[in-house]
Amino acid sequence: MKIAQVAPLYESVPPKLYGGTERVVSYLTEALVELGHDVTLYASGDSVTSANLRPACERALRLDKDSVEPVADHVYLAERIFQDADEFELIHSHIDYVPMPLLRRMTTPHVTTLHGRQDIPNLRNLYREFNEEPLISISDHQRLPLWWANWQGTVYHGLPEDLYSFRQKPGRYLAFLGRISPEKRVDDAIRIARRAGLPLKIAAKVDKVDRNYFEAEIKPLLQGSDVEFVGEIGEDGKEEFLGEALALLFPIDWPEPFGLVMIEALACGTPVIARRRGSVPEIVEDGETGFVIESIGQAVKAVGEISRLSRKRCRQAFEERFTARRMASDYLAIYEQLVRPESVRPESITGVASGVEL
Repeated sequence: MKIAQVAPLYESVPPKLYGGTERVVSYLTEALVELGHDVTLYASGDSVTSANLRPACERALRLDKDSVEPVADHVYLAERIFQDADEFELIHSHIDYVPMPLLRRMTTPHVTTLHGRQDIPNLRNLYREFNEEPLISISDHQRLPLWWANWQGTVYHGLPEDLYSFRQKPGRYLAFLGRISPEKRVDDAIRIARRAGLPLKIAAKVDKVDRNYFEAEIKPLLQGSDVEFVGEIGEDGKEEFLGEALALLFPIDWPEPFGLVMIEALACGTPVIARRRGSVPEIVEDGETGFVIESIGQAVKAVGEISRLSRKRCRQAFEERFTARRMASDYLAIYEQLVRPESVRPESITGVASGVEL
């Protein structure tokens, strides 16, 4: 199949450092190429891919000091896609609603994966207007605020199977990996680790918008030898950071659409202790690959019980549910339904993915 993958331009594909959506687009693109498909990737010019790269800007916008109007680059990207549409059998967009006025005017089959939270009130009018546009969710929970939209299925993220190695014997620290922001609750991670009597290592990015929050709320909590702030780490540092952790702490307090770091930890064999928000109950098998908690007290208790969980089972769950090849296969089933609807049985299409109680 001749497929266009349309990535956000904020980070390269794959990103140099932090960047969940661009990383997923990279894994999907490479898996589709490996499966024999003809893939063209629209992304920043500093992206690296085995697909055909069509750059929409010279470099990732977050790292470009001259980039002050990122929306302009994405509108330009949308127009590029519209002009090239006849070249492809299927266009897969990852840039949310920006191209939808043009997508609805295309004759080429297309679909949009929504990677962000959808419980924002002014999204409702927009998606009601574009209610014919086919969408894919990355968790069942993500779609709940827009339950009436034209969902084609839920496809969980996946990682290359050999990206991280299994670590049977962990170290004696807890890990927090992600972004410093109020909803990620690194402050709760610090409290959990201290009450559990274990050191905490924090590998996290601090965006400009969260700098004041970091300085006022988080930096004072970093005093002491029991908390180590590592800063932002790249792909090459994740395996050791996550694999040698006793557990990953994920005490989020927002409707997380997916949470890529959870499956990165599982790929290393590291169980996850996560607050019951958003996608968490769909990703973490409570009592098997981690613990789903509601409070700091429950999290502290879970740390005490983490050694009874099998790290082999965590890795096995990753291999069964969260590989890039599985992700690509799920997307291909939806592509086939959109391109050749008459040849695909409805029951073969990915629907609500897990059936968990939300």
